[in-house]
Amino acid sequence: MNTQASFQVLGICGSLRQKSFNMAALRTAGELMPAGLKLRITGIGDLPIYNFDVQEKGFPASVTKLRDEILAADALLFASPEYNWSVGAPLKNAIDWMSRFQPQPFNNKPAAVLSATGGPLGGARGQYDLRRILDGLGVHWLAKPEIFIGMAQSKFGPDGKLNDEPTRKIMTDQMTAFEDWIKRMKRAFA
Repeated sequence: MNTQASFQVLGICGSLRQKSFNMAALRTAGELMPAGLKLRITGIGDLPIYNFDVQEKGFPASVTKLRDEILAADALLFASPEYNWSVGAPLKNAIDWMSRFQPQPFNNKPAAVLSATGGPLGGARGQYDLRRILDGLGVHWLAKPEIFIGMAQSKFGPDGKLNDEPTRKIMTDQMTAFEDWIKRMKRAFA
């Protein structure tokens, strides 16, 4: 177990858009993390659409790489947009691929989630679906504080910087709580 508190957090963004508010929020979370956390963001854009026929021929390299990154991480931080009231296809596809591995890479991983949307709800419905899906794969979610960045276009500048101080404050609070949550989960599963 990490006693010096240098936990590696793997960031996974469910949006593939170049100027994604969720990617901007994920980067901001990394900047606001306490000294004991270090964020590394991975990509999911190169994963093929899940297909059992492909899996039978062998897991693609991009899929195995993501599995290895998840296994190596101390914790996971998801930034998840909401599409049609739920989790977007890129993130769901990544989860579907990961669910095929044994051992299950998500099992007993501490995780937190945030979301940013152009609408007023900030991705709440998508987040709750994501929590439900990954609960079934053994993820241990940080319950609070929850981060729903609604009307994101008014909170991020054209440079992708989060300019909204109340949002920065609650994100800082979430990252502080996340560090404590990771420590607690590491002790519980040591």
